[in-house]
Amino acid sequence: MQYTAETMLVRSGDRGESGEFARVTPGQAGWEYLGMYALRLNRGERFSARTGGMELAIVILGGRCSVRSTRANFEHIGRRPNVFSGMPWAVYLPRQTDWELEALTDGLEVAICEVPAERDFPAQLVTPQDSEIEIRGGTNATRQINGILPPGFNCQRIVAVEVYTPPGNWSSYPGHKHDVHRVDEDGNLLEADLEEIYFYKFDRPGGYAYQRVYNDDRSIDAVIMAQEHDAVLVPEGYHPVVSAHGYTSYYLNFLAGSAQSLANSDDPDYAWVKDSWTWKDPRLPIVDMGMEPGRRQR
Repeated sequence: MQYTAETMLVRSGDRGESGEFARVTPGQAGWEYLGMYALRLNRGERFSARTGGMELAIVILGGRCSVRSTRANFEHIGRRPNVFSGMPWAVYLPRQTDWELEALTDGLEVAICEVPAERDFPAQLVTPQDSEIEIRGGTNATRQINGILPPGFNCQRIVAVEVYTPPGNWSSYPGHKHDVHRVDEDGNLLEADLEEIYFYKFDRPGGYAYQRVYNDDRSIDAVIMAQEHDAVLVPEGYHPVVSAHGYTSYYLNFLAGSAQSLANSDDPDYAWVKDSWTWKDPRLPIVDMGMEPGRRQR
């Protein structure tokens, strides 16, 4: 597959209605593992499916719901009305599981990742207190990362994190890549070969971000403008992001590949910028445990 700005950008089909409003398939992306789709449901509406040979992660973007399955039931989960109002909730389901999602509020939004798996793990609920906050980077490359299904999560392949980038800041910077599986002489993982999806949201209408995707030989080198509910595909190479001034960007990262890991390599031409970071952006964190009822930030 030839990767260009046009083929790596999957525009949202969102018209504000109930139902599916974004989808990426492995065939569409030209890779092996990673697929995702996003759903909106109103109170009382239901969606049901079977995982088949896939492991699956359901990330609640906004609203409350119940997830019932042949493995476990998770009732009345979720709290934040949108991703800028609180910490994430998610459900992990293994292979060969029948499941149903019921919306308990209007405008429930979820993003669902599905990846082929050969091993089984228990159904699991991820609550806000399970999500570690990391303030990464520095100066105007400071951003917030919330772990949802982080490296080490009890699953086979899926990694899921959400990232908040304040107005005008850079993220995923310096550009890094994870497109070769490399280990050192002791067998320690240095870099994983991962497919990745960036699924975007913004804190107000009109928001956008620019994302560059490029590899060492420049057979891929594209700059992509992402808007609300667009998905950017990262098949290989480096992939930094910058958020438009005046708009806080959010992206949900789903990854899968050779390891359940985020091991990566920085672009050596830009790795030096890390030594210039002398302070953290005080606008972060954007969301924290202080937003959760009865909870205090760790």
